[in-house]
This record gives sequence, C-alpha cells and structure tokens, in this order.
Amino acid sequence: MAQENAALWHEVRVLRLQLAELERLADSDTLTPLLNRRAFLREVERAIARVARHGTPAAVMIADLDGLKAINDARGHQAGDAALMHVGYTLRAQLRATDIVARIGGDEFGLVLDELDADAAAAKAVTLAADIAAAPLDDGPIAISIGHTMVEAGDTIDSIIARADAAMYRVKRAQRSLR
Repeated sequence: MAQENAALWHEVRVLRLQLAELERLADSDTLTPLLNRRAFLREVERAIARVARHGTPAAVMIADLDGLKAINDARGHQAGDAALMHVGYTLRAQLRATDIVARIGGDEFGLVLDELDADAAAAKAVTLAADIAAAPLDDGPIAISIGHTMVEAGDTIDSIIARADAAMYRVKRAQRSLR
C-alpha cells in the first residue's frame, strides 16, 4: 500500500509539472521571448483589479513595429522575424522584471507597467522607442511607435486597449509627418 501511495504521489508531481509546462506554453509567443496576447489580456485584467483595489497607478502600452511589411518584402520573412525578435529582446531588457511585455499580434506588442504615473509612462514610451532606434539591425535601422494610456477606475480591457491603440496611431502619424 505504501508503495502504491508513493507511486501515485510521484505521478501527481509529474502531472503537475506537465500542467505547469502546458500553461507556460499556452501563454508564450512562439517567435519571441515574450508572452502572447492571451497572457497580455489576462495581465491587463489583473492591472484593472489592482488599480481598483489598491489605487496604485498602472500604464498599458501598445507598440507597433514600423515597416515590418517592407522588411518582409525587401529582405524576406526571416529578416522580419529577426526584427520582431530584436524588438522583443530589447523591450524585455529595458523593463523591470515585474513589467509585462507580450507580442499581441503580427507586429504589435503590449506592455503593462505598474506603479508608473502618467508622466513617467509617457517618458518610458519615448525612451523605449529611442532604445529600439538606437539598436539597429545588421541591415538597417528599425523604428517602433508606442502609445500609452493609464488604467482608470471603471475601465474594461477593451476601453484600455482602444485608448492605447489610438495613442499609438497618433504617435505613428506624428512620426510620419516628421519624415
């Protein structure tokens, strides 16, 4: 009986490890070292709950890799994938371990940064874009447009993402007008 119990406990431990690995895979982007959209949405929801419960500020950012289609067309999808990985690694390296960074679509990234006020969030968005531009790929420069919004009481995931997305498009238009 004791041997059977030990064997069952071992099997339970193995199954728990397998489940944890499946959960990690379900939350991971397949190309970059980042979380995926599913995990990002869950983290935005958690940020909403933290802001409501504790009143600490949180920012959500949407970032779009500028010119990915042109990179893919001119240099192939392998070069486009390299650009996405470069952005992913750079964003992750420039943020705190507690910050959330995810690839949420083809050339879009989502970020959740806790305990950042609006001014600090705006400055961080500019700094991140500058960090990407300052670390070009082997075959040329790369740019990213980053919009941000603050999580507010009564927000929903959709309202936050809509505001951050609109802010990102404003940044993208402003950058185009400077070229």
